[in-house]
Amino acid sequence: MVRDERLIFLSSEISDDGKGVRFIVELPNESRSAPAFMVRHQGKIYAYLNRCAHIGVELDWIEGEFFDDSGLYLICSTHGATYEPHTGFCVGGPCKGKSLQRLEIEERDGNIFLKD
Repeated sequence: MVRDERLIFLSSEISDDGKGVRFIVELPNESRSAPAFMVRHQGKIYAYLNRCAHIGVELDWIEGEFFDDSGLYLICSTHGATYEPHTGFCVGGPCKGKSLQRLEIEERDGNIFLKD
């Protein structure tokens, strides 16, 4: 089975442990699009729907600012839920034990692709 993919960014557009980048995804079982984001952490790219596992608000209050002050965790700017960048698992805050919804991406040949 061949999977669909969509080029979403150039690898050079996202720096390690810096600002994340936002993009839009079409939700397969819904007739609408949703905000998503991607960060690079310790050299790897991770992408998630931009929805806190607590109440579904977007994580970044200032566009692209997904990391906490330490640069170790993703943080929801509304209620302070903290997530591991590499898993999306909430390690602190009101949704502890839940996870962000991860998106499947692939980085190759200087490009980042979203897998459908």
